[in-house]
Amino acid sequence: MSGFTENALIRKLQELNPSQQSIQTLSLWLIHHRKHHAAIVKTWYKELLKAKDNKQLTFMYLANDVIQNSKKKGPEYGKEFGNVLVDALKHMAKTGINAKTKQSLHRILNIWEERAVYEPSKIQEYKVAVDPNDAEPVNAAKRKTTEPEVKEPEKKPKLEEKSKEKEKSKEKEKRERRRSESKSESQNDSVSPNTPPGDPPEPEELIKALLELESSASSDEAVRERIASLPPEVSEVQLLSKLEDKESAVSLSAIVNSAVELLAEYNLRLSEELEKRRKVAAMLRDFEQAQRELAKQAEAKLEEYNIKRQKIFEVKS
Repeated sequence: MSGFTENALIRKLQELNPSQQSIQTLSLWLIHHRKHHAAIVKTWYKELLKAKDNKQLTFMYLANDVIQNSKKKGPEYGKEFGNVLVDALKHMAKTGINAKTKQSLHRILNIWEERAVYEPSKIQEYKVAVDPNDAEPVNAAKRKTTEPEVKEPEKKPKLEEKSKEKEKSKEKEKRERRRSESKSESQNDSVSPNTPPGDPPEPEELIKALLELESSASSDEAVRERIASLPPEVSEVQLLSKLEDKESAVSLSAIVNSAVELLAEYNLRLSEELEKRRKVAAMLRDFEQAQRELAKQAEAKLEEYNIKRQKIFEVKS
């Protein structure tokens, strides 16, 4: 997976198209580089301001995919996008988005609301940014209390019951409509199934980790030779009976203490190496999984373009 640079991101955003394949491929790349989330969201916002009306919605689909798929790994993207979404949506509204685009934006916001991606107050703020008519009336409660009384008091309970039933019916219809919309909506609005199980490392990180293993404890021949050349008296208790005097015992004690330090340090290094090898194994697994996903997406994209190419040839002939 290629490294992150702002120029690389700008190029990828310029090449982005509304297809699910294009959105998910870039989304996976952004999630992989989530440590650069601040720079990524800043660039995303700048490029959205430059984009044409029809491409701005694709930018929102991309943000939706990244926000939802990165939730399990951390809140970075959710928070960072949350800081610019109001301005982004207001900009889209000012450029004169059509009814279809507005409906698509509301669909994204409804999905976020259902899945608790953002707080209800935030969702309401985003909806108002798209369409100021969605603002909740400030004096709604006051108007309810100051409305004229019904001329026929005896029928008021029935009217209230009917009103409540209508409200319940409308609410039920809304829920069903939202549920239906979220199911039938293009997969751009849904959670991508292609999120890797772990956070794949950069190729440079993986290479560095593998090179570090070459200088690990088990590869340190010098220390292993020192351990192998320790005198047998260090490890064989029965040889202690051959000590002739105190001076020999003191000399052997110094050798034993030195050997203990050497072995303790080597064992510690071996434990650290074992932990490193486990981490590298996990890095390799995640890297392989990410590459498999990218390969699948590349194959699907190739097939998609081959079909388009074939259709063009058919039209020409």
